[in-house]
Amino acid sequence: MGEGDASFVLGSGPVAVLLIHGLTGTPTELRRVAQGLAKRGYTVYVPTLAGHCGDNADLQATGWKDWYESVRKTFVGIRQRHEQVIVGGLSMGAVLSMHMAAEHPGQVAGLMLYSTTLRYDGWNIPKAAVLTPLLMAIPFGVHLCRFNETSPYGIKDARLRAIVERQMKAGESSNAGLLTMSGVNVRELHRLVAVVKKGMRTVKAPALILHSIEDDITSRWNADYCEKHLGGPVTKVMLDNCYHMITVDLQYRKVITLSADFIDGVIEQLPAEAVSLNDQRQMA
Repeated sequence: MGEGDASFVLGSGPVAVLLIHGLTGTPTELRRVAQGLAKRGYTVYVPTLAGHCGDNADLQATGWKDWYESVRKTFVGIRQRHEQVIVGGLSMGAVLSMHMAAEHPGQVAGLMLYSTTLRYDGWNIPKAAVLTPLLMAIPFGVHLCRFNETSPYGIKDARLRAIVERQMKAGESSNAGLLTMSGVNVRELHRLVAVVKKGMRTVKAPALILHSIEDDITSRWNADYCEKHLGGPVTKVMLDNCYHMITVDLQYRKVITLSADFIDGVIEQLPAEAVSLNDQRQMA
């Protein structure tokens, strides 16, 4: 279940859902969705990525392969108990989800991509951010970059935003994540995205793409790119009245409903013997 104590498992159904948090994020950002899916009858696993829920030094000591390895180990353990596994994630977690599906063809029954982050291009991202790849390409350029989260922190809900801001400024990283992100970590995200883009066509699992039309961190370009380049059937829904953190923001209930309905549809398409085998594994 990843690294540290922030990871959790909810529910006890035969079909598993693996949810992956974002870069500098925490499992807490997926708890509401996990609770909703558990109530719909699924077992939901939410691991902590390596280097997360600590300080910036902890995060900078890891790279994208370490983050992915946290998820891969959890996935292997889940597969020992569940025949059918749905994998999803928020922001960078969505990117890791696609990599999981590409690396394990036929083993991921479906994908749920929330606010996918292939590039930071939302309305609250400084225009100068487009120069980041160029700066990182020069010697020591990566060490000159430092990115600070600013209001609204991906959250349109003013009450929740105030709580999260207070937690981040108090250093409660296991709940609210980090306020800053180093150039080293952004470079690792770029490297991950480059790998994932090359393998997207090989991903044949059905995918649900949920993205806000008001996303302050990543524009709808990210959702459109995934819809166009994934190799399997795609359902894309653009949400209103929320920002980047759709799993906790004003439309989180809709995210739960759309996700649960998507999983139901995926399971209905499975051969009857596959679902039966799931039940047998749970009873063992």
